[in-house]
Amino acid sequence: MNDYEHHDGLGLARLVQQGEVTPQELLEAALARIAQHNPQLNAVVTPLYDAARAEIARGLPPGPFQGVPFLVKELVASVAGAATTSSSRLYAKQMPAADSEIVARLRRAGLVIAGKTNSPEFGLSPTTESLLYGITCNPWRTDLSPGGSSGGAAAAVASGMVPLAHATDGGGSIRIPASCCGLFGLKPTRARITAGPEGGEGLNGLAHQHVVSRSVRDSAALLDAVAGPMPGDPYMAVPPERPYLDEVGRAPGRLRIAYAKTAPTGVPLDAACVAAVEDAARLCEQLGHEVEEASPDYDAQAVERGFEMVFAANTTANIARATGGALPGQGLVEPMTQALAELGRGYGAAEYILNLQSLQRQARRIAGFFGRYDIWLTPTLAQTPRPIGYFGIESSDVRAWLAKLAAYLPFTYPFNITGQPAASVPLYWTADGLPIGCQFAARYGEEGLLLRLCAQLEAARPWFGRRPPMSGLHGH
Repeated sequence: MNDYEHHDGLGLARLVQQGEVTPQELLEAALARIAQHNPQLNAVVTPLYDAARAEIARGLPPGPFQGVPFLVKELVASVAGAATTSSSRLYAKQMPAADSEIVARLRRAGLVIAGKTNSPEFGLSPTTESLLYGITCNPWRTDLSPGGSSGGAAAAVASGMVPLAHATDGGGSIRIPASCCGLFGLKPTRARITAGPEGGEGLNGLAHQHVVSRSVRDSAALLDAVAGPMPGDPYMAVPPERPYLDEVGRAPGRLRIAYAKTAPTGVPLDAACVAAVEDAARLCEQLGHEVEEASPDYDAQAVERGFEMVFAANTTANIARATGGALPGQGLVEPMTQALAELGRGYGAAEYILNLQSLQRQARRIAGFFGRYDIWLTPTLAQTPRPIGYFGIESSDVRAWLAKLAAYLPFTYPFNITGQPAASVPLYWTADGLPIGCQFAARYGEEGLLLRLCAQLEAARPWFGRRPPMSGLHGH
């Protein structure tokens, strides 16, 4: 199928529904592109090609993505019969007997799961490098990272292997690789998508699941397919007014948009990231929105420290789940993971609870800002895509590593703490051809508003044809 990359997921499904192409043909087109690009990128680390062929042979449900090839991230979500390792040697032999609920819903939507994508160990790093599966490269420039932790998913979509892929986000891990790879990446509202049946909430509510995609409508339609609680969930998000796909193309109205050219924590921003957000602010103004420079007033340092504590303590717990509580010796987890777990083990129970309460107070201050504004626009990242190896997973200097994270992603993790929906939108490329994402965040539960705006931006500044040179479709 020569024009496979010219369609998004819904476009491919429409070809199947019209009888112009078969699911088998779509799968073989995807596998041909994986064979072509994966040796350079290392995006797909667990091939499930025979299982995908067998799934098609059994007959696919008539969902909105019927017959569309898909990849699941090697983190959080279980695919029956495929190792769920969290990219860690500690879990290398973990083999789930059943699908996670989100995977079951993906299958009911008609998606064909062809493999699993690379992630850093436990999804901790904003790059995609692990000692278990190796390094994933950015299709735009292979000496750079695709971001993380959903970098395998983003590299697969950007290079044309699949039109959309499963991703997770505990501190920016959907939005970071979307920015680095020139894709659309929406982190939904907290509890919009269930983490069951394995868990109730990940990272004390910071963790979310969804996809990276080439089109806003694919992200919206996929959210319709997988959103909603399951029995036993600790809480649920307010249901939407209408299907998310119906928001695409609906006028957003005149929105009050605040934008930031400086980071709340005071870390410096690369000139390209400032230029990207200024350009996006001008575009929003041209589209008729009310735009001004403003940022929420909150204790950004307290949020940063609190986020570190949640990540460190949960790393300790991730290891304890496999070991019964002891930290393993060298060789089972990576040096940085070990160092972060040791940091987490040093926190007391009362200290941890007080930290969560502090984060909730700061979340209220951030949410209060959205009483005055509908949207907060920021650079997704403070820096352009980083070189492979920049985040040093084989180092054990946890403080230096945390400082690098804080300098890289000051805008993403606050919305994991508030639970608000936020999306990285690919509106800007540097002079030397690297994508730079802009983050748009909305009030809790307002994915509909966010999707209306993002679809308006997509129509005004189309990005679907912007492809990395290795895809063979550069500039189309």
